[in-house]
Amino acid sequence: MSTRIPFVDYLVLDPQPHLVAAECTGCAARYFGRRNACARCSGTGFRSVDVASSGEVRAFTIVTFAAPGVPVPFVAAVVDCDGTSVRTNLTDVDASPEHVHLGMKVELTTTVVGTDDDGVEAVNYAFRPAGEH
Repeated sequence: MSTRIPFVDYLVLDPQPHLVAAECTGCAARYFGRRNACARCSGTGFRSVDVASSGEVRAFTIVTFAAPGVPVPFVAAVVDCDGTSVRTNLTDVDASPEHVHLGMKVELTTTVVGTDDDGVEAVNYAFRPAGEH
């Protein structure tokens, strides 16, 4: 069995993959990654909270030009996960307006984005259409 590590600090792989946000203890605004202060209320207290692993597409774009080596087209999206906005890519869906739409139900998935010489896998998150796997 290979070793797996999360690509970002706010992705938890085990026992069930999910995202963890830093929630401001003053106003409940949520952020991914380390924060020194809340952008909404300037509070400095945060607690870790699990983010829902399913949601709805609130905004998206189909990316057709990218840096060399990045396969295109792909769908970049903002997903509302029970009130928490998650910036993500969509996977397991054709990158076309006929297959992606606002309000589309999606769920968290993980994907291996690289493996080092020792066989350690870097795992990132994405969202895919709900119930279509």
